[in-house]
Amino acid sequence: MLYRTKKGVAALWVRIIALCPEREIFLRSGGQVTFIRISTRVQLLAAVLLCALLMGAAGLSLSMASGRSAAAQDRAAMDAERKAVAKASYKVESYRRSVEALARDLQARQDFMVDLYRAHFGEEEGDAAEGLVGRSDKAADKGGSPALKLQISASSEAQPLLTIDARQRRFAMLLTHAVERRADKTAAAIRSFGLNPEALARTAARAQGGPFVPWRGQRDAMPQEFERLADALSRMEFLESSLMTIPSGRPTLAPMQSSSYGYRRDPFNGHAAFHAGVDFPGSHGQPILAAAAGKVSFVGQRSGYGNVVEVSHGNGIMTRYAHLSGFAARVGQQVGRGAMIARMGSTGRSTGDHLHFEVRLNGEPINPRRFLDARKDVLQVQRVATARLADVGHRG
Repeated sequence: MLYRTKKGVAALWVRIIALCPEREIFLRSGGQVTFIRISTRVQLLAAVLLCALLMGAAGLSLSMASGRSAAAQDRAAMDAERKAVAKASYKVESYRRSVEALARDLQARQDFMVDLYRAHFGEEEGDAAEGLVGRSDKAADKGGSPALKLQISASSEAQPLLTIDARQRRFAMLLTHAVERRADKTAAAIRSFGLNPEALARTAARAQGGPFVPWRGQRDAMPQEFERLADALSRMEFLESSLMTIPSGRPTLAPMQSSSYGYRRDPFNGHAAFHAGVDFPGSHGQPILAAAAGKVSFVGQRSGYGNVVEVSHGNGIMTRYAHLSGFAARVGQQVGRGAMIARMGSTGRSTGDHLHFEVRLNGEPINPRRFLDARKDVLQVQRVATARLADVGHRG
């Protein structure tokens, strides 16, 4: 093998030598002839130098191309870095906007809670809701709702906002429970009068209106805790308003009733008859008082009743005061519980001075005794509702 290699090298060397034989160059100048002899060795050296120059030029070209490639890579790296910086800046700006949006949402929610609380409980009580943000609650400090945690990252800057969110939601839930208990107690008081609070809610026309202004909060929806609180407060207010209009005050200071509701023998012909109210005997001209707050809907005469005053209390409830000797109210007048609206007399189909008192629901007579004999605890609930609504109305 080694022998073959040496033989191949020797043959290659012979071929190279054959390509570079000794050469003579003749030059004629001024009639004289000179010649230059170029040996094989010189030719080989020149060829080596030429190859070296070519290789150097090729290396330089490669180096310049490599430099240009490195510069292009550097520019690409710088562009990528600029893009990364721009992306990071966008993320920071988006995060800042998210935090600002969350802060606005929390402030709007806080204003909503304060306004809602004041609307139902008055200014002083509303101040308690206004101070909600400043109070600490260990149970609520563990973090905000999952929805808000998805909205922004729970970093050190956002954590206080998430804590406020958790406190607001916890306050809304606690307040909702308290309002629901109070509303249930009011509903029980209404049932004690023989009335169905749910039926009153279905038949009552609650005046509402105004332009539609969407809730500005996360995902354009009011959080569930606050929807439940608003519904509970609305239900409590309606039930208390209904309870306040139920006639439970005595229509006159007469201490006894001469004729009860229901079956009786007619005092004129002795036949069996239905008596739609309760009779209170008294003296001529004795004040007749409104049994509940309402609006005077009729003042005049009705067949058999003589002089009559009727007061509408809302929710289909109306009280009728008959056999009057005189009027102290006019149609359309708003009267409060205990306000004087007439004077006792004996007009119409009457045997003497007395008040005929009726309570009607949607036009049908119901037994007034259930209202006149209301329990003290029921009357207390009614007084509390009346005082609260009156207080909120004055503050509004």
